[in-house]
Amino acid sequence: MAKTKTATDTIDVPIENKLKFLYELQLIDSKIDEIIRLRGELPLEVQDLEDEIGGLETRVKNYQSEVREMESMVLKKKNDIETSKALIKKYGEQQKNVRNNREFDSLSKEIEFQTLEIELSEKKIKEFSFQAKEKKRLVDETTNTLNDKKIALETKQKELKEITNETQREEDDLRKSSEAYKDKIEPRLYSAYQRIRANARNGLAVVSVRRDACGGCFNRIPPQRQVDIKLSKKIIVCEYCGRILIDADAMADNDAK
Repeated sequence: MAKTKTATDTIDVPIENKLKFLYELQLIDSKIDEIIRLRGELPLEVQDLEDEIGGLETRVKNYQSEVREMESMVLKKKNDIETSKALIKKYGEQQKNVRNNREFDSLSKEIEFQTLEIELSEKKIKEFSFQAKEKKRLVDETTNTLNDKKIALETKQKELKEITNETQREEDDLRKSSEAYKDKIEPRLYSAYQRIRANARNGLAVVSVRRDACGGCFNRIPPQRQVDIKLSKKIIVCEYCGRILIDADAMADNDAK
């Protein structure tokens, strides 16, 4: 039974082949990066709009709750007014049957107190009504903003879906191909590649020498070092940016063979 080849078996693979694998992996990962760039900021914009809509919906609910509370307070004060009116009428009737001035004055004070209560309740009704009106205005204003955001979200989601549908199959195939290189490249080298890629602004961990300079940071490469890179007998990294340096022409020639 044949033994399945694993990444640990690639340690004895010639350096030239290791560099070739890294070069091919970089080409695949760069294509994936290009697909992601094609989507641009759309995923983030969609997420931001979803978060904003959630916040606006919560705000509308809070405003509506405050409106109901204000309207409830208005109703309560109206009931208080009716209660005070009933008491005034009651005390007025009682005044007709008092036995002395003391009782009359006591009832007069009660009537005066209830009259003040009515005035205070009417003042509160105006305040609560005004606050309810303001909250309703904010509900309408926020609801309009919410509806605009929902329309914008729908547009962004549609745009993102169209772009994703166009590229998803290609991206899935590329990711499978990228994942397959875990079995071709020894773990230590693969980890180094991923680390360099994560720290590189453009996602390039493997770059070629162009016009005597590093294809990643564009710093000049000494002539002897360029010779070593072209020979592909050892893994050489840029002393400035840490990227792995290869001779792309040599890699292409190997592919042609």
